[in-house]
Amino acid sequence: MALIEMNFFSNSLKRTVTVNVVIPTDKRTFLGEKPREKEYPVLYLLHGIFGNYTDWVCGTTLMKLADAYDLCVVTPSGDNKFYCDSTKSGDLYGTFIAEELPQIIEATFPVSKKREDTFLAGLSMGGFGACVNGLRHPEKFGYLGLFSAGINKEGILNSTNDPGQIFCTRKMYETMFDLDDIKDYDGSVNDPEFLAEDDVKKGLQLPKIWMACGTEDFLVTPNDKFAALLEKLGYDLTYLKWGGGHDWVFWEECINKFIPWLPLKKETAGISSGHVRQDEE
Repeated sequence: MALIEMNFFSNSLKRTVTVNVVIPTDKRTFLGEKPREKEYPVLYLLHGIFGNYTDWVCGTTLMKLADAYDLCVVTPSGDNKFYCDSTKSGDLYGTFIAEELPQIIEATFPVSKKREDTFLAGLSMGGFGACVNGLRHPEKFGYLGLFSAGINKEGILNSTNDPGQIFCTRKMYETMFDLDDIKDYDGSVNDPEFLAEDDVKKGLQLPKIWMACGTEDFLVTPNDKFAALLEKLGYDLTYLKWGGGHDWVFWEECINKFIPWLPLKKETAGISSGHVRQDEE
């Protein structure tokens, strides 16, 4: 399994950015097979607030899963900006995630460009980013994964500029979401409820969505509400809840449930330090 730290200049963000790319192009098995010449399905996987492009590789068994399912996984950084475009800050993270990054990856690695092979997922803030950008670009992403997603519309609308808040103040939201007033968030291009309804009204091909939230997570109520809306609108939705909080224990369980849910075939494990005997299959 190849793990590549990739640096390139982003036109959307006007700076050099770093992403991790996990891809099984070096895969060998005990049967002596060479890597198959194929285009790999690709998952763009987003971290949460205070995180960066290393989180998923360091915090979970992601590489083992990518090996098992012959999957390319790309983990970019979102820099606490909720993966949205903002002319106020000059950060076009939505354009970066949904347009520029896939173009760079598709031009550099042997990955599929097909909608049914292109997936977008994330945890917390990254779940928000996956939801918004996936619904804004249903022609690009066929499957979405929302893990403990930060889709707390009520919390956003009721945010304040209390000096005691460390992050997610009203001013931060207004800047990230390109708003003059937070009340304009309702029905905006970064409102998941509006986007979900608008895609249905426009008759667009809808992505399949996998959601999960821990029963002890502070975001479980807004996730319940959003899942109910998706079901009402007719989305192909899988929504799971089990005991857990807003932490890496839960997100490790999420990624181990989500990747097998995708339209992928489990393959022979590649040779690695964690797979040293053929009869372990």
